[in-house]
Amino acid sequence: MPTLPVRLDRDSSVPLGRQLSERIRRLVQDGTFTRGTRLPSSRALAADLGVSRSVTEQAYEQLVAEGWLEARRGSGTYVGSEAAPVARPRPQASPTSTASRIRLDTGTPWIDPRHRAGWRRAWREVSAATPPRGYDDPRGLLALRSALAERLTRTRGVPCEPDEVLITGGTTDGLRHLLDALPPGPVAVEDPGYRAAAETVRSAHREVHDVPAGQPLTSLAGLAAAYVTPAHQHPLGHVMSADRRLGLLAGARAAGAVVVEDDYDSEFRYDVAPVPALASLDREHVAYLGTASKSVAPSLRLGWLLAPAPLLETICRAREVRHDGVSWPVQRAFLALLRDGYVDQVVRSARRVYAERAPRVSAALTPYAIPAGPVAGMYSTWLLPHDRALAAQAAARRAGFEVNLLADYCRSSELTGLVVGFGGVTDAELDAALAALARGLEDG
Repeated sequence: MPTLPVRLDRDSSVPLGRQLSERIRRLVQDGTFTRGTRLPSSRALAADLGVSRSVTEQAYEQLVAEGWLEARRGSGTYVGSEAAPVARPRPQASPTSTASRIRLDTGTPWIDPRHRAGWRRAWREVSAATPPRGYDDPRGLLALRSALAERLTRTRGVPCEPDEVLITGGTTDGLRHLLDALPPGPVAVEDPGYRAAAETVRSAHREVHDVPAGQPLTSLAGLAAAYVTPAHQHPLGHVMSADRRLGLLAGARAAGAVVVEDDYDSEFRYDVAPVPALASLDREHVAYLGTASKSVAPSLRLGWLLAPAPLLETICRAREVRHDGVSWPVQRAFLALLRDGYVDQVVRSARRVYAERAPRVSAALTPYAIPAGPVAGMYSTWLLPHDRALAAQAAARRAGFEVNLLADYCRSSELTGLVVGFGGVTDAELDAALAALARGLEDG
């Protein structure tokens, strides 16, 4: 039932009842209220407008007499004029519209339905817990920071204490905090690379310095930072070699710059053992970003940041002033998911699924394209001419799927091809999408 966007002028010589009937009549005429719209009761409308009920009853009775409204016994008052427009049904998305397509993207994980009980149990626990009385610690929930410190030490080779961990609203949120705390200067970003990272740097009014992905970066002179994805270069898939890691860290020390390590999906390697984090080699010049998006859900909007001590102190002071923290219920739920083993379970099951799906993707696309790097994690990237990539994308769209172009990840790079995610789909959907891509590549 709509509220009436009506204001009455008590200083006017026109009676309030007549003013009200004129306003309602105009709302019907201009289509704001369509035929069949139910209006508030005269009692409710009188309370909303601060007038006596006789004013609203008089207006309704006048409009019923004129045919604009109709009173239905026991039901209420409705717009009933034949002159009133009929409400149009909302348009349905076509099968090939962007919103309705099934996305084969690089960021949606596979969550085994058998683990749903653990997810529900965590949120039931949140509903029974008592939230903090005021604003929480700007670093985040202590118990969650303790659990993450233990996990990072155990799984990523990054020894740290709870006070060194900062809970963020995801990778780009952590990157924003870092950019706010860094001294002025451009930021190097791999090209092709993570689009959201480049856009976050631009939004911070900093210049994006393109660095060819896979090429050594040994000089950071004139740069405030370099953003990299060393465990699994996004989106080409390479692992940063040991000599390139050491060269990058030496360049950061020499320039007094910071290396921002986005460790977004290191848990999902199935070709080799997970590569230790870059932060395990140098905590003074590396800021480490982690996320729950690739393991639990992108919509959880939760991540973590380990930053060099001076930067961490600056970030925490700013967050405290701005009351800039992550939702307490989300933190509390993720703590339960970690504690009860849910995160480990979904990671293990997803790793098995990705290891099984990756060869199927390779088998479908190898006749037409060249892999850009090792197939690992929840997506793979394929090099081929841009016109053929467009043809494959168009074929996928006709079949109801959305597949990204490699060119969309490039700024100055001229690499072309497809980036095919296989995490957030079912087996049947993946097979249908791969068949559509193959058709498009054959025809193209």
